[in-house]
Parts: sequence; structure tokens; C-alpha cells
Amino acid sequence: MTHLRVEDMNEFTIKKLEFDKIKAKLINECSSSLGKELAENLGPISDKEQIQVWQKETSEGVLIRRFEPQIPLGGIIDIRSQIRKAEIGGILEPEEFLKVLDTLAAARKLKNFLTNKKQYSCPRMEWWAQQLYILTPLEDEIESKISPEGAVKDDASPALLTIRKKIIIIQNRIKEKLDSLIKSEHSQKYLQDAIVTIRQDRYVVPVKQEYRSQVPGIIHDQSASGATLFIEPMAVVELNNDLRKAYNDERDEVLKILSELSSKMAQFTEELKNNLEVLARIDFIFAKARFSEKYNAVEPVILSERKIEIQKGRHPLIDPKKVVPLTISLGEDFDLLVITGPNTGGKTVTLKTVGLFVLMAQSGLHVPAEPGTKMGIFKNVFADIGDEQSIEQSLSTFSSHMTNIVRILNEADDTSLVLLDELGAGTDPSEGAALAIAILDFLKKRRTRLIATTHYSELKTYAFNEPRIQNASVEFDINTLRPTYRLLIGVPGKSNAFEIAAKLGLKEEIVTHARSLISKEEQNVADLIQSLEANRLASEQSKEEAEKILKEIEERLKAIEEQEARIKATAEGKIRKAEELALQIIKDARKESEAIIKEIRQLAKEELLKAEQRALELKKELESKEDKLTAKVIKGPKPRGPKPRNLKVGQEVFIPKLNQNATVISEPNSNEEVQVQAGILKITVKLDEIQLAEESKREAVKTGVGRIVSAKSETIKNELDFRGLNVEEAMPLVDKYLDDAYLSGLSQVYLIHGKGTGVLRSSIREMLKKHPHVKSIRSGDYNEGGTGVTVVELK
Repeated sequence: MTHLRVEDMNEFTIKKLEFDKIKAKLINECSSSLGKELAENLGPISDKEQIQVWQKETSEGVLIRRFEPQIPLGGIIDIRSQIRKAEIGGILEPEEFLKVLDTLAAARKLKNFLTNKKQYSCPRMEWWAQQLYILTPLEDEIESKISPEGAVKDDASPALLTIRKKIIIIQNRIKEKLDSLIKSEHSQKYLQDAIVTIRQDRYVVPVKQEYRSQVPGIIHDQSASGATLFIEPMAVVELNNDLRKAYNDERDEVLKILSELSSKMAQFTEELKNNLEVLARIDFIFAKARFSEKYNAVEPVILSERKIEIQKGRHPLIDPKKVVPLTISLGEDFDLLVITGPNTGGKTVTLKTVGLFVLMAQSGLHVPAEPGTKMGIFKNVFADIGDEQSIEQSLSTFSSHMTNIVRILNEADDTSLVLLDELGAGTDPSEGAALAIAILDFLKKRRTRLIATTHYSELKTYAFNEPRIQNASVEFDINTLRPTYRLLIGVPGKSNAFEIAAKLGLKEEIVTHARSLISKEEQNVADLIQSLEANRLASEQSKEEAEKILKEIEERLKAIEEQEARIKATAEGKIRKAEELALQIIKDARKESEAIIKEIRQLAKEELLKAEQRALELKKELESKEDKLTAKVIKGPKPRGPKPRNLKVGQEVFIPKLNQNATVISEPNSNEEVQVQAGILKITVKLDEIQLAEESKREAVKTGVGRIVSAKSETIKNELDFRGLNVEEAMPLVDKYLDDAYLSGLSQVYLIHGKGTGVLRSSIREMLKKHPHVKSIRSGDYNEGGTGVTVVELK
């Protein structure tokens, strides 16, 4: 497996800065042994682009967990040995195939999870997911052959199914024979227990030693006491032989199936290797994300320049309730930082925090600090830290320190960060201070970035006078005699020995005498420091007051903005409420109007049905009366006088049965029938049913069917316009019109319904298709009104 690339960083420094403890915590966050392996091999690098990629992956892991904390990381198993076995032609065991199956399923689930459309963007994690192969054929093949319990399934092959059925049959036959034996009253006295057991894959019964000769068979075992012999009765020896052969056949078939499955897996070894690396990387990324969440860490800005700017950084190995946030910078206005102050003031923690943050950032880990933290890239970090809690006292001697510093000076350059704790300690103070200044001067010329802690006041003066070097101190509360662990950049510290001694009760005359013993130069430095300290305190007090006022202003502004927001929200709420109320009123009114319209339509429909019913009744009455009248007419007077002879076309005749005059339109035929035109009706009548009109004018009456037909023919139009009516209103109107048109003898009429939505047209035409007077229908021509008119041909 490819591990994360580790630069040739000083291993002693990495251990001294306790980066191994960070890795141990990261390992605990991994879900698989593959991810743990990557975490174990994690180390800082100096490739800026790669560092930024790693940091981005960690940030995406945090983002994904924020939205979907349940990441499907289960089933990632180290199957490198199984891949290797398949690669060289070996045969995997069923349990090994289950591991392969779990890993295949893990790849499929993770790919689906990371590539599904999300409400956030995570391009790097999607890219990793795209590198996974979904090997469905292999996954399906393993599932079809291997059971979840780690055995080859019965239906893995037809041959195996047959063999296992045969085994069951043989076993049952053996058990039947042995059951009959042990249940036999004759045999029971020979048996130690009435049971059937197995020895050396053969079914046997426990026989008492003294009855050995009474149960013929093969002895396979005996009890520890020798009182019981396990005998295979002769009655089942052949069956046991058959069973043994079936077992051998089963083993051979299982081996064949596993061999074929291993060969199939060997076809995908490269894909499986790739999947393992990708799954390990994804697991490792989410482990970094969990680590970031646990320590409330942030992604630092990675700089090309060798600069450090930590905003309220917290050492991850110190109790969060006790750690004091550290704000520190290096490489912008100064390259070397000299920290002074009392012991246990937090100087060593500062060095370790800065060094550890560099290692973490260059390893792709988030750092526990505030946003805005920026980290430059260093090819090497050197540290000489004498931590009494971590190393033996013998290692804190001048010789031990000097040996380490010599190595650092030989290797450090302008790409290095050097951290020196208690520089120059362990020897004569004046010589130690001089040596410390020389070391700082040497590293300054090499443009090395450095943070050093010291007690020597000479170094404070050196840092005060030299460019690109800055003083710093850890704050000490003289009233409580306790350090505050705050780092003050730009302010050199002092030992506070005289003040502490006085506070603890040392006589004033002794303290005064001690002060007089220090040199004038040292006193001036002390006074300078005291002056700077006073100025700092005054400055900080002013700053705190300004911050307090600013905070009050911000709080007031926030309160005003919140009040404006509430007023706006209240106004918007009232407007919205009014709009909702108006909308509800409109909805209620609409519902009410729809209900009224529905009720009116229902009433209209009921009235229309009543009207239609009444019309039908009247129609039936009229038809009845017409039938009676027609019968009377038909039975009416017969023509008087002889049959008309030599009738000519155009001659007028009288038809007594119809009580109507008619005009001859064709000469009589051989059957003595003549065709006449009575109004608009053309009928054929017998000669003996008519008489000449001149002879019967005065007898023609003005009532009866003839008068009805004549009246209709005079008043009926050949078109009916019912545009604007609905279907219920139009239907009876059209029906009545067709009756009148038919009685009037019209052969063709025009129904004008308009185009509209087509509902009225469709309904009318459906009615026309079933109407007894209608012969055919068609849409109007262009000059007849088009689809807005239906032309009806009557029978």
C-alpha cells in the first residue's frame, strides 16, 4: 500500500514536540486497519499544493459529517493477503471470500454515498469516490456461492446440490438402522447409552466392554476408562463407506467451486488493490475530520512565505479547561523571537504549541485555533526543549543542550524553524548569555526563523537593539505570585525575584541591599523593563476600556438592529396576517359562490328535467291527438265523382284524406298512381283518392292536419341559432326544431352552435346521430359557417 509521503524531518524533534501522541489520537479515530496504517505513517511534507489538498480534504470531511454524520465506513477490511493469494493462483477459503465481499460492498456504498447529489460541494471527496471500482459481477458471484455463515451454498453448483442431497439420504438411512438397533430391547442391555454418535466421520454406538462380542462391528474408539467401546455396527458399515465417499465428492466439488471463484477474483486484483488504497484514504480523511471536530480545529491558511500567525491557538494535549489560548506571530516584522519570564510561566508550552502546529498543518491536519490562523511551510523543524516533565534531569545539563544545539546549527538554514528552550542555561551566567547571543546572531545571519526562551537580561537588551529580533514575555501577576500564561509580544519579561521575595516576607533591608548589588547597566535594563511594563499595562488598560466601550456600542447597535428587525418582522407579520385573512375571505367567498352556483345549477337541472318531462308528455299528447286526427282524416270523405283522367303536370287536384290541395308533378303511371306536391311534401297517391280541385274548393276546410302542415311550412326557417346556450338548454330546443322542420317537409337545415370549446357541438352531434328524423350530418362549408354550423339532412 502507498503511504503518505514523509519528508526527512528531524525525528528527534517530531518526538520532542509529541507529534506521535497526535498520531495516536488520530489512529483511534480510524475505522479500519488500513486507515490506521496511513495515520501511523503520517508525517509533515513541504509541498504546498499537496498540503493544501490534504487540508481541503479534511475540511470536506468535516463538512460532510456536519450534514450527514453517519458515514458508511463499515466493511473496510485489509484483504491484501487474499488478493495476493488469488494473484498467484491460490484458492481462497469461504471465510476469506466473505472479507472480500464486505470490502466490495463498502466500496459500492461509499461511492454511492459520496457521489449522490448533495446540498453542499465536496469535489475532492467526490474525486476519491470516482476512483472506486464497483465490481458487481464479482460481488454477485461471491454472494451466490458463499453463505453469510462462511460456507459454500448448496446451490453453488448443480453437482454440489445433488451430492448434499445424497449425503442427507445416506445419513437418514444410517440413523434409521442405528435407531432401530438402540431401541431394540434385545440390544439395549449391550449399550452404555441409547445414543448414536460419530467417531472419525463414521456413525457409531457406545457398547459396554463386556458385550463387545454381542455387537458385531468395527471398533473406532473407546472411553478414557475403557468401559465403553464405540462400535460401528456391521449393518451400517457399507452405508458409512458410501457416506465417506459422498463426503469426498462434496469436498472435491467445493474445492472446484472455490477454485473457480478464486480464478474469477484474480481477474480483478488490480481493481481490488486500487479500491483498498482509496478506501484507506477515505477512512483516513474522515478520521482527520473527526479529530478536527473533537478539538474544535480550523483549516489554517497555508502560506508560501515562512511566516506564522496563530490566533488563539490551544495545545491539543493540554486539558481544554486549563489551556490558555496563544496568539503569536513570526516572520512578518521579525524573524527571531526571544521570550523571557519566570519559570512555569508557559514559555515551553509556547514553543511546543508553535512547533506542533507547524507539524500538524504540514501533515494536512487542522489546528485547534481561531479562523485567520496562517502557517508557512518549513522544510525542517529543530527543537531543543528541556522539559523536566518529559526528560530526565541528566539530559538538561549544559553538555546535553550544547550537543543538540551544535547539530541544529550545522543543519538549520533559511527554510528551517528552530525552537530553543532555556538558551545558554546550565553554565556560568555571563558566559551562557554571551554564547546565547552568538548563537542567535549566527542563526539571524542564516535567516532562520527562531523562537527562544531565556532568563538572561543580556538577551533582552540584544533583542531590543537588533533589527528583525523581538522581545516577548509571559505575564506574571505579582499580587497572586502566579503566571497568567499570556504571551506579550514586544515586552521583555523580568524574573521578579526581588518582588516575589518581598511578597513572601523577606526583610526590606535585605531586598534593598540585594538591589544595590546588581550593576548599573542591569538596573537600567530593569528600569527600562519596568517602564515598558507600566506603559504596557496602561496601554492594555486603555485598550480594555476602548474595547469595553466598543463592546457596549456594538451591543447597543445590535439591540437597535434586533429591535428594528422585530418591528419589521411585526409589521411584515401583520401585513402577512392581513393578506392571509384577505386571502381566506376570498377563498371562503369563492367556496360560497361555487356552492350557490352549484345549487342553482342543480335546481335549474331539476327544473329542466321537469320541463323536459312535461315537454315529452305534451309531445306524447300531441302525437296521440295527431294519430286520432289522422285516423279521422284517413277515414274522412272519399273523393266524389269519377277518377280524374288525363291529368297533366301542373294541374291542381284535391286530396280529401289530407283535406289539402296538391299540384301534379308527374303523369299517372300504369298502376294508376300519380305523384303530387302538397306544400313542400312530395307524395304518390292513387287516382281514386283524388279529385279535381275545381269541383271541391268549397269543401276544403281550414282546420286539421292539412292546416297544421301548411302553417308549419309557412313559418319554419331552415336554420336554428342557439349560440350562447349550454347543453341542457340547447337539447330540447334542437329536438323541437327538428320535429317542426320534419313536419314542414324541410330536407336540409342548419344548426348554428358556434365554435367555442366544442362541448356544445359534440353533445348536439351525439344527439343527432340517434335522432329519428336525421338522415346525415356534416360540418358547414367555408361559406356556410365552418365548424360553427352543423348541416343536417332530414329523412
